[in-house]
Amino acid sequence: MTQQLDRVRAAAAGPRRFLTGPWAPVVPAVLTLLVAGFQLDRAPLWRDELATWSAATRPLPDLLRMLAGIDAVTGPYYLFMHGWIALFGDSAFSLRLPSLLAMVGAAALLTRLGARLFDGRTGLIAGTLFALVPTTSRYGQEARGYAFAVLFTVLATLLLARAVDRPGWVRWTLYALAVFGLGLCNLVALLVVAGHAAAVIGRGRAAAGFAAAVAAAALLLVPLVAVGRGQAGVQLDWVSRPGPGDLLALPGSLLQAGVVGGALVALAALGWALSGGRWPAVLGLCVLLPAGLLFLAGLSGPYWVPRYLIGTVPLACLLAALALRRVRLVLALVLVLLVAALGAPAQAALRRTHEFPRSAPVDYPAAVAVIRANAQPGDGIVYDPRGGWKMLDVAVAYGLAGAAPRDVFLWQSAVQRGELRPAECPDPTGCLFQAAAPRIWLLTTGDRAEPLATVPGEKGAALRAGYATRQVWHEPGLTVALLTPR
Repeated sequence: MTQQLDRVRAAAAGPRRFLTGPWAPVVPAVLTLLVAGFQLDRAPLWRDELATWSAATRPLPDLLRMLAGIDAVTGPYYLFMHGWIALFGDSAFSLRLPSLLAMVGAAALLTRLGARLFDGRTGLIAGTLFALVPTTSRYGQEARGYAFAVLFTVLATLLLARAVDRPGWVRWTLYALAVFGLGLCNLVALLVVAGHAAAVIGRGRAAAGFAAAVAAAALLLVPLVAVGRGQAGVQLDWVSRPGPGDLLALPGSLLQAGVVGGALVALAALGWALSGGRWPAVLGLCVLLPAGLLFLAGLSGPYWVPRYLIGTVPLACLLAALALRRVRLVLALVLVLLVAALGAPAQAALRRTHEFPRSAPVDYPAAVAVIRANAQPGDGIVYDPRGGWKMLDVAVAYGLAGAAPRDVFLWQSAVQRGELRPAECPDPTGCLFQAAAPRIWLLTTGDRAEPLATVPGEKGAALRAGYATRQVWHEPGLTVALLTPR
């Protein structure tokens, strides 16, 4: 009887050792791959991703010229994607795959970080929770650099823990490189370093190494900071100053669902309160200080963009795991699944659209499909609005792969300007007459019953004088009209 019990215990111990031992990071990594990778290319590319495609597909000299005027802080990501697209193409799946892989790596590293700072059970719970929250899927399915900011945040924190335990120049160099990489992904994400500082307070040798590492990374990032600061007014002109309500709404914004954000904050606070020692406090400060500092910066300039704080999410998951580890592992994982269930509606919504609110999708592919199915040789096209960040022309260029109708009012392309947006003709009537298009497509934002009537300024007047609406199609978030001469 005793031998049978021993065999049963040994059989049960095997899976537990796998889940909490050296191979534990595999479980959250695979789970992240499956969850965040599900329907990876279903949601249409949205305007930020179209900007990525527009920038990264330019010849390298044109891309570098653009970065000198705008979006320099995203330049390292664009340069990476320039090479990636050359190798793997520019389908929505291919464009988003690097972000998915970055999130997979972040889940694995978070599991390892939890095991190093606390124990294997805590690491497994943290990694699993991170894999299942909506924000991991949201930014794991976006062709932007945010997932890489998450990856480097966790990597830098793990390397910090290693360097603090056994200070040495090799370990501090690795930490400095991780911080430098984090800055290349997102400069605002560097605010997490303020929380890292708490790990070395009172530790003379470690504090000196930390200071040297941060100083070295900061020195390397000075050119990017200087250029980015000069471009902030142009690049972030849409950002408003935050209020107390924005700070309260931050967890829901970061987690993509208010109920998930509230649950994670409650669990993280409980985990911090119930755990003594230095590292829970360090993790708590890594979550709170970036939010507070960005809020203060947002009061004086256009910096309050909540998604810039996405790197704090895995660290909040680790704090939450400190609360959940106090119950049996099976029960802890059940509670993680309950939190995941709370985020199920958000998971479904973000796979339909990346726009916010989710109830207001913008279906660029549907509008492009209308033009593709009905276009004829010699057609022209007009976009309204042309300014702002709607990327209507880029969506058409991406969807029609070089076969877009002639842009009637185009004066200078975005590539020629070294910009993300083109310039339109200063004389709309003259350009329209010169184009002599037998038919013109009008692509506008919103659901417009009379799209031609709502085109403003001289452009609208010129169009209405020479053309009349022949047919209108309404797609989610967009209106397509076919104009013919009067």
